[in-house]
Amino acid sequence: MSKKVVLNRIIKFSNVDGPGNRMAIFFQGCNFNCKYCHNPETINFCNSCGRCLEVCPTTALSKEENTIIWNEKKCVECDECIKNCQNSSSPKTKLVSVEDLIQEIEKVNFFIKGITVSGGECSLNSPFLVELFKKVKQLYPKLSCYVDTNGGEDFQEERFKEFVDITDYFMLDIKSWDKTQHQELTGVENLNVIKNLQYLKEIGKLYEVRTVVVPNLLNNEECIDKVSKIISGTDIRYKIIKYRHYGVREEFKNQLSIPNDEYLKKLELIAKEKGVKNIILI
Repeated sequence: MSKKVVLNRIIKFSNVDGPGNRMAIFFQGCNFNCKYCHNPETINFCNSCGRCLEVCPTTALSKEENTIIWNEKKCVECDECIKNCQNSSSPKTKLVSVEDLIQEIEKVNFFIKGITVSGGECSLNSPFLVELFKKVKQLYPKLSCYVDTNGGEDFQEERFKEFVDITDYFMLDIKSWDKTQHQELTGVENLNVIKNLQYLKEIGKLYEVRTVVVPNLLNNEECIDKVSKIISGTDIRYKIIKYRHYGVREEFKNQLSIPNDEYLKKLELIAKEKGVKNIILI
């Protein structure tokens, strides 16, 4: 039996997490704390404060030996626990092994093209993912294994070699080119992110780059320009995403503005002029 890690949720069928119909597996825990995070309940681990017990309408949550227990059968997915959590976390997580996830993949393997691991930040569990991907490739050779990452870890370090080698493709978020703006947005500098952009492109493992556009906070033109120069002339997709308020923590919503479609078209033109062949506006 393999070690266990904390799972946030599984989406059995997704067409936005890589090519084709895919199972998306979201792990708990992140090394960034992005102001515009659309699933902030994946950032931290539950501290068992008990606040969620007060708002659960079906007693699906209980506390045993100072640990919050989630009864999935009683849960009605109202998400009141998440809405009222002050720790950017969720009590609706579970410990899973590779064997547990293989059981879930087995149920749908005939209907999917592959799996995509996400988070939180899934690369924080890279040894676990190596074991998972090995098992997937052994049992389901037709399925591809993709990684959705913020790039905060340095994938050129020796400890990530097997992880990078076994991953079919990476999808990388480039949130800001300016390190000061990146620090303000995420709480972390972007040195490793930029290094990973170059590295994954050079070794042919970069499927997609994504940038969320926030006009009043980030220098989006600079970011699009710099990224586009690096992936110019390749088949790497560049997904330029309009920031939206969905899921964002209330305390940050007033700091962030939604770009209009005209501005996104301007950014698309920058990417096109730099030679990006595959641009998607969302």
